[in-house]
Amino acid sequence: MAQAIELNRIVFPYLFFVALAALAMGILNCFHVFGLPAATPVCLNLATILFTFVVVRSHFKDSATAIVVGVLVGGVLQFLIQVPLLVQKGMKFNFGLSFSHPGIRNVARLMIPRLFGIGIGQINLFVDTRFATATVMPIGSLAALTVADRVMELVLGGYAIAVATAILPMMSHQAAAKDYESLKKTLAFSVRIVAFITIPAALGLMILREPIIRVLFQHGQFVAESTRLTARALLYYAVGLPALATVKLVVPAFYSTGDTKTPVIVASISLGINVLLNIIFLQFFFKRVQNGGPALATAIACFFDFFALFIIFRLRYGAMGTMEILRSFGKTSLCASIMGVGCWFGNYYTAFTIHSRFLVQLVVFAALIIGATAVYLALAWLFRCHEIEEVYGIATRRTVGAGNGYVEP
Repeated sequence: MAQAIELNRIVFPYLFFVALAALAMGILNCFHVFGLPAATPVCLNLATILFTFVVVRSHFKDSATAIVVGVLVGGVLQFLIQVPLLVQKGMKFNFGLSFSHPGIRNVARLMIPRLFGIGIGQINLFVDTRFATATVMPIGSLAALTVADRVMELVLGGYAIAVATAILPMMSHQAAAKDYESLKKTLAFSVRIVAFITIPAALGLMILREPIIRVLFQHGQFVAESTRLTARALLYYAVGLPALATVKLVVPAFYSTGDTKTPVIVASISLGINVLLNIIFLQFFFKRVQNGGPALATAIACFFDFFALFIIFRLRYGAMGTMEILRSFGKTSLCASIMGVGCWFGNYYTAFTIHSRFLVQLVVFAALIIGATAVYLALAWLFRCHEIEEVYGIATRRTVGAGNGYVEP
C-alpha cells in the first residue's frame, strides 16, 4: 500500500501532460495531420523501455520507481513532440484562465455527456471483472479476458480506431457546413471499409485463436492451461469484433453533429444488456461458455450498440445506402467464410499443436496468416469487392470511389 501511494504521487503529473497531448492531437487532427499525433505513444513506450535498462534503473531505489518515472517522462514527451507542429500551424501559447469564452462553454456542454459515457465504460469493465472472478470461474479467468482483449485491441487500434480518428475531423467539417449527404457517404464508406477488414479478422481470430495465443503468450509461467482459457475468451470476443469496430465509427458521426448524448444513452442500455447476459451465461449456460461468458456478453451488447446507433442516425438524417452496405457485408462475409474454411484445413494439416519449438510454431503461424490473407484478397478480387480497390487506394494515397461519391484518403 505504501509503495502504491508513493508511485501514484510520482506518476500523477502524467495525467496533466497526457491530457495536453490529447488536446494537441485533437487540434492537429482538425488540420488533417494524423501521422505525428498517432506516433506519440511510441515516445511513451520508448521512455518506459529505456528506464528498465540497468544503466538507468540503477539510479532509482527500485525497478518499480524507475518504470513509473519512465512513464512520466514518456507522457511529457508525448506533448512536447507535438508543440513545434502546433506552432507551425499558427498556435500561440497565451496562457490565461477564462470561463466566459463561447468556445469554452460549448466544449463544456459537449463534454459533460462524454464524462458519463466514459463512466459507463468503466462500469462495464467493473461488471466484467466481477463476473470473471465469480467463485465458479476457473482460476486465471480474469487474466485470460485481459490478454484476449489485448489481442482484440491489435485489430481495433491498428485499423478501426485509426479510421475513426481520421474521419472525425472530416465529418465535423461536413456537419458544420450542413452537408449531411457527404457526411452520410463518408460514414457508409468507412463502415464498409472497416467491415472488409474486421469480418475476416474476426473469423481468423476465432479459428486460429489457439495458435495466436500460443505464439504470442505461451512462454514462462503462461502455460497450456492459460492458453486454453485465453483462447476461449478470444473466441467470444472475436464474435463482436465487427460490431465493436463499427461502433467506433458511428459514435464519431454523432459527435460531429454536436450530439454527445445519444451515444451515452445507447451505451447505458447496452450496459444493462451486458449485465443481464452475464447473469444468464453464469447461471444457465456456464457449462457451455465457461470463462467466455463475460466476453460473449460484451460481444452481443456491442451488436446492440451498433444497430441502435446506426438506425437512430439513419432515422435522423435519411437514407445512407443501407442496401449497398448490406451487399458489401454479404460479399465480405462470403469471402471470409471461404477463407475461414481454408484456415481450418491449414491449421489441421500443419498440425500446429504438435510443434513444441517456438521457431517452428512462429514459421507455421506466419505461413497460416499470410496464406489466409492471400486467399481472402484473391477471393475479394474474384468476387469484385469494390472495397479491395478502395483499401488499395487508401494505402497508395489515391482518390478512390466511395459509393456514389468520392473520398480523398
